[in-house]
Parts: sequence; C-alpha cells; structure tokens
Amino acid sequence: MAPIPGSGLAKGLAVTLRTMTRKTVTEQYPDAQPELPPRTRGVIGLFEENCTVCMLCARECPDWCIYIDSHKETVPPAAPGGRERSRNVLDRFAIDFSLCMYCGICIEVCPFDALFWSPEFEYAETDIRELTHERDKLREWMWTVPAPPALDPGAEEPKELVAARKTAEKLAATQQADQAEQTAQTAQAGRAGQSGQAEQAGSGERAGSGERAPQAEQTQPGEGNA
Repeated sequence: MAPIPGSGLAKGLAVTLRTMTRKTVTEQYPDAQPELPPRTRGVIGLFEENCTVCMLCARECPDWCIYIDSHKETVPPAAPGGRERSRNVLDRFAIDFSLCMYCGICIEVCPFDALFWSPEFEYAETDIRELTHERDKLREWMWTVPAPPALDPGAEEPKELVAARKTAEKLAATQQADQAEQTAQTAQAGRAGQSGQAEQAGSGERAGSGERAPQAEQTQPGEGNA
C-alpha cells in the first residue's frame, strides 16, 4: 500500500505540536545537581592498594594518557630459609583528562580492580595543563564511586566468591579439628593424671598395710613371752 502523500509531514507536525504544549523544564545547574545515571562516565578513580603496576592499562590506552612510574623493592623471606622476592611499588599514577576519550578500556582490562568510574564531572580548569590529575586526586574520586548493582538472584555465584568460601570453610574445618584434637588431648591428659593419682593412692595404702603387718608379727611374740 502506497503511503499517503504528506503523512510524514503530518507526523512531524504532530510531534512539534505535542512538544509545544508541554511545560518547559530548566535544570537549575549548578544550584541543583542533576540526577545522573548509575553508570555515568565522569572521571576515573584509582584504588591504589589494588594496583600492582602491571602497566596493562597504560599499554591498552588508545590515547596514551596514563602515566605510571614505579620502582622495585626487595621483600624479605616470609619464613627462615626462604628466598627474597621483589615487588613493584607505585610512585606515580596520573591521567591526562585533556586526552582521555572516556572509552573505559583501562577500567575493563585492569585485572585487579584498581580503576573505577566515578560520577564526578566538575573538574574544568582554565589551564589545560591542570587537567593531568595525579594519584592523590584520583584517590579522592574513588570515594564517590557508587556501589556495584546487586546480582541477579538467578545468576551463578562468581568463581572468586566460590573459591574464597571454600577456602574459608576448609580453614574453619581445620581449626575445628585442631580444637577437637587439643580438647581430646587435654581430656586424655586429665584422665591419665587421675589414674596416676589413683595408682599412687593405692600403692600408698598397700605400703601402709605392709608396714603394719610386721609390727603385728613383732608384738605377737612379745605377748607370748609375757
């Protein structure tokens, strides 16, 4: 069926008329903050305790706007006779937001959950050089990161949580077994102590009766002589 001539124009005019009859709403920014969606891409927050300086975020960044400096430190052995280990220590972590295109690749490729999206967006500067924010500023934005959404009740439990729960259950079972073994050893030691005391008491009674018997034998001849 061929479209009616002018139907497209009529639909467009209908949309225009509906819009004209609506009340105009003006966002009173900055006096009133806008309600941002939960997945807003504002700035990138850094949780530096999780950063292992693997450099994966800097290598995968298409704009090369992440700058990382680090050095190596020697960690003493955890047990006597062990060997020393070396670990990377973060010295600098900066992001140049004048180059960042907010693609989120650095957040997705981070294997240790050290980078997160923060809804903060008020960081305009008069000097473009001030848009390179160091790790102290990135750390401040970390505290505005919203909590992750709740998991679907029907979804499978993450493998990390399953492994952590199994480890915790195994550790709890080991501790309970150790406590039960210690309790059994204590009870056995107590029973052994009681039996030892009983044996000592019995031997004392036998010894006492053995001493009295010779005295009786000695007095009997005396009585006969009398």
